[in-house]
Amino acid sequence: MEKVTIVVKGMHCASCAGNIERSLKKVKGVKNATVSLLTEKAFVESEGADKKELAKAVERAGYKATKIE
Repeated sequence: MEKVTIVVKGMHCASCAGNIERSLKKVKGVKNATVSLLTEKAFVESEGADKKELAKAVERAGYKATKIE
């Protein structure tokens, strides 16, 4: 199981975090996704999910993925 942290910009409320979580969970290989509004980070547990696809999922939800660790 791989753990990835994504720095997300543009969130304003808990609904924003929920939208990003739902979008990330649709990416192939993602087992769990949690988004923290306070830290502006998304925490993803996956089995081989492509980091570019994770960034695209954040952008599809309307936000900016600035750094993927």
